[in-house]
Amino acid sequence: MAATPRFRTEISEGTDRKHPVDETLPPLKMFTSGLQHVAAMYAGVVAPPMIVGPAVGLTAKETAFLMGASLFTAGIATLLQTLGFWRVGARLPFVNGVSFAGVTPMIAIGKDRGHDGIAVIFGAIIVASLLGFVLAPYFCKLVRFFPPVVTGTVITLIGVSLLPVAFNWSQGGNAGADDYGSTTNITMAAVTLVIVLALRKLLRGFLQQIAILLGLVIGTLIAIPVGITDFGTLGDADLVGFPTPFHFGAPQFEIAAIVSMCIVMLVCMTESTADMLALGKIVGRPADERTIEGGLRADTLGSAISPLFNGFMCSAFAQNIGLVAMTKVRSRFVVAAGGAILVVLGLVPVAASVIALVPLPVLGGAGIVLFGSVAASGIQTLAAAALEKGENALIVATAVGIGLIPIAAPDFYHAFPEDLLVVLDSGISTGCVVAILLNLAFNHLGRKPAGDEEAAGGEPSKDPVALPVAH
Repeated sequence: MAATPRFRTEISEGTDRKHPVDETLPPLKMFTSGLQHVAAMYAGVVAPPMIVGPAVGLTAKETAFLMGASLFTAGIATLLQTLGFWRVGARLPFVNGVSFAGVTPMIAIGKDRGHDGIAVIFGAIIVASLLGFVLAPYFCKLVRFFPPVVTGTVITLIGVSLLPVAFNWSQGGNAGADDYGSTTNITMAAVTLVIVLALRKLLRGFLQQIAILLGLVIGTLIAIPVGITDFGTLGDADLVGFPTPFHFGAPQFEIAAIVSMCIVMLVCMTESTADMLALGKIVGRPADERTIEGGLRADTLGSAISPLFNGFMCSAFAQNIGLVAMTKVRSRFVVAAGGAILVVLGLVPVAASVIALVPLPVLGGAGIVLFGSVAASGIQTLAAAALEKGENALIVATAVGIGLIPIAAPDFYHAFPEDLLVVLDSGISTGCVVAILLNLAFNHLGRKPAGDEEAAGGEPSKDPVALPVAH
């Protein structure tokens, strides 16, 4: 009789303890940590519309409108992921923004077609996103094919694939500019990197957690006398601006464009699945099928809503996973605060311009730490992947090698059909597919002796695919 109340008390106490993912922080910490996430992703959100706008024939003002709309819709998609409703949202500190995977096909669809080109792009995104929403409950079952040998490989590739972005930012971001790769830009990136590392070493507590944000602020202040901080956007920005629904006209639907964006959606879903698995390990709440299903639904629903407000397809932002890994701030409400800030930036162009003051070389210096942290997390996962057993080392070697092709040899697939380049030009996607297929070939096809299942990526033989329930 006495044991029953004690048992109930233990369960009650255990249930009352919140997982760090579900904890809320004091308002100031919530805001500054959320702002740090925005600073880490800002350039990645505005870059696709900055590229696509001129390519389809939009004016500079119309392209700026697209950039504001992308910030607004990225905020909505991030709120869907972090807060969620029903079975939508991973409810992890998961950031969403405009996917780079769609840039090339969107340019091909809308090149020199002006508003009509944008309308066709938006129509294709809506159809592809709704299809992805329907497929999410089935696509999420692929989680059983992501043991540590696969997830570790993919996480490592995510980090390594992002590093060239940081290197490009460090050089100035625009390869056509006269000062691209100048000693000034690269020195500024190096100074920012040293500042971030020094702050991480010297500071303690919350200040250490926002070392990236502090490093960006200090780096930007140093960049002002150096002459690489552009205040022009701040003067030209409107105080308030709402992304008028269907600003460029009603969406148009063309079969070829829809097929192309459906391929992009599958690529985005694959990368988001890998990112959720990576983030789940980092925050100590492994992503199960239900979590991935909710995350994919938020991805696809956010992408379907995005064209309504003149935004593009939304997907996971891996650089923010590096920020979570580095700062150890695991609260999803911090990222939700970042999503709210993105919405405000989309509604207040002048506020967005303040964030845009951070020079790309400064952002690149901080990005080296952020993206390197993702790769380090992947290596840590691979350490638990039983590489000494079976052919796991061969799986990793082959998948990483193929995944690095777009980075090491960008023109390697130049002779392939353009539609295939959507997948082949993404080292994350190709590496992920290769790792899954090789894991199936070596660790799943054919029977293994009892107890040897652990060779399949380090999962226990009793249930090699089971993951803890996250909700």
